[in-house]
Amino acid sequence: MPGGLKRFILWDYARASWQYDVMVGIILAFIFLTPRTWFRDQPRTPQASQVAMLGHGNDVFWIEPELLAGVPEDQQLAKLAGILKARTGKARIVSRVEPILDSEGEVKGYMAFVKP
Repeated sequence: MPGGLKRFILWDYARASWQYDVMVGIILAFIFLTPRTWFRDQPRTPQASQVAMLGHGNDVFWIEPELLAGVPEDQQLAKLAGILKARTGKARIVSRVEPILDSEGEVKGYMAFVKP
């Protein structure tokens, strides 16, 4: 094995040398410039972490406020039914939605009640 290749593989360069800086630059370029598809990396779906089934059977869900931001009140039930169908794989009828407020009156989340 040639001396330069052996030193590269074994990372045998002193810190702050130009060879060390070049190797770090190559590693960073690989990390930031490699296409996501090479590793089959997929973005996370927001519904997976923003919807939680609570312990009252399957009929109560916690919904993070971002999911209903900007949705008119008369359309919230339909929007939540779509979110819950995507999350659970089952069509659900949302009977009511209650906002959960903190002591200052800000919405911290929603409780969604579905018909069993």
